[in-house]
Amino acid sequence: MKRFFYVFILAAALSPAAQTAFAWGPKGHRIVAQLAYDNLTCRARKQVDAILGKQGMIYLSTWPDEIKSDTIYPTSFVWHFQDLNPGMTDSALVSALTTDYPKEGGDQFRAMDSLYVLLQHDRKNHDALVFYIHLSGDRFCPMHLGHMDDLGGNRVKMRWFGQNTNLHTVWDSKLIEYKGFSYTEYAAYLHDIYDHRQKEVEAMTDAQMLVYTYHMTGQVYDYQTTWDGNAYHYAYRWMEPMEWQLYMAGIRLADRLNAIYR
Repeated sequence: MKRFFYVFILAAALSPAAQTAFAWGPKGHRIVAQLAYDNLTCRARKQVDAILGKQGMIYLSTWPDEIKSDTIYPTSFVWHFQDLNPGMTDSALVSALTTDYPKEGGDQFRAMDSLYVLLQHDRKNHDALVFYIHLSGDRFCPMHLGHMDDLGGNRVKMRWFGQNTNLHTVWDSKLIEYKGFSYTEYAAYLHDIYDHRQKEVEAMTDAQMLVYTYHMTGQVYDYQTTWDGNAYHYAYRWMEPMEWQLYMAGIRLADRLNAIYR
């Protein structure tokens, strides 16, 4: 893939302990990309397909995770998350998203903004587009706005149907795998249950979506203190909120790509 010139330099060093962190697993990223692809305008879809191949935005949506051990983008690991401290005010969150990027805990906010600006000036930039598609999914995974002291839930141990795991992994993939859908089935299902709320999502700003996801992340952490350890109960409590996050991510990504590829 053609390398792109990034418009900022990342100063963060990669921590070996943080190397286990992923956002949505492959299925989650493909669900988000499929939802977005379904909502592209004809003009935008034609241009995106020309750059990435037919439905390439779906097939390549996992590529930024697949190259984390490669040297092609050695600092890209911290683009995937923006761990935040608990107790932030809404105004502090909006400031972190728009004007005062956090100096620790990842660099997702800066990366997303920089990629968007880059694509506005270089719409055929293959790698920038793939990263933007991928990170657009990451932004809506609650554990990618998780707490810095536990690496976004990676240090929060859990048992999931008899298996040892952690909070981050449950939100990456365990919840999504619970219903046994393929990514195409899941995307179709989310269209069926949420398309009547599409206008509601389209009317939301990035700041509103961030505040919503941040507060949901806090609720996920709070639930750990009262959860009875039953995975069925956990899935029942969090399945619908998780699916809403996937749907919002797909609709928001489509909206942004339609704006770039007008």
